[in-house]
Amino acid sequence: MPVLRWIRRNLVVLAGLLTLAYMILPNAVVMVFSFNRPKGRFNYAWQEFSLDAWKDPCGVADLCGSLSLSLRIAFWATLGATALGTMIAFALVRYRFRARGAVNSLIFLPMAMPEVVMAASLLTLFLNMGARLGFWTVLIAHVMFCLSFVVTAVKARVMSMDPRLEEAARDLYAGPVQTFVRVTLPIAAPGIAAGALLAFALSFDDFIITNFNAGSTVTFPMFVWGSAQRGTPVQINVIGTAMFVIAVAVVLAGQFVAHRRRSDAAR
Repeated sequence: MPVLRWIRRNLVVLAGLLTLAYMILPNAVVMVFSFNRPKGRFNYAWQEFSLDAWKDPCGVADLCGSLSLSLRIAFWATLGATALGTMIAFALVRYRFRARGAVNSLIFLPMAMPEVVMAASLLTLFLNMGARLGFWTVLIAHVMFCLSFVVTAVKARVMSMDPRLEEAARDLYAGPVQTFVRVTLPIAAPGIAAGALLAFALSFDDFIITNFNAGSTVTFPMFVWGSAQRGTPVQINVIGTAMFVIAVAVVLAGQFVAHRRRSDAAR
């Protein structure tokens, strides 16, 4: 039958579209319910269309404060993890040293370890050190678990780099710093950017490790979890929708810039 033949030819595309729809469906539900006006505490059933929550996204006490705190933690955690992760990735790829294999294996440990185990371990460490739980303990914890993801992304990019480009720069009398800034860094930039974006998303979204080490500090995921026990305000859906739209816009902008660069290089 023609229909069956068409399905066989496009089976991979159909499977990809179905998977994409399955992944986007929760975001679509959050987006739709950001325009809802619930008649009770819980925003789980559609009642009527309203723009009230969009007009006043900070209308719920402490919501925007927790959002601001999460954004600050994610920013500094991304900065720290990206700087350290980039240096570690270059060291693991470009240099030979003792215990290099062990370091390579240990880098992946935070990615493989259950979050609750890492959270409890970090909490024990901070308590034994006499550290006061709060902003700084959360930030240190976030840098630690984001580091592995940055190293993985940057390392993959550095391993695919052509060393002859750097050799050509040195043959043209470029110094080590100039070679790194003008040749190595631009080539590694996509991997560094990917690691940074991943670190930001993981840090902003984290709940388990943050909950163990936050003390009285309340981040946005913790605020959402606490609100779900008492009643979910529509403003949470508004913030979630805005973050999703921003993330999609950043990805599309990156794809557009990459396409423009490939087009310019092909001319």
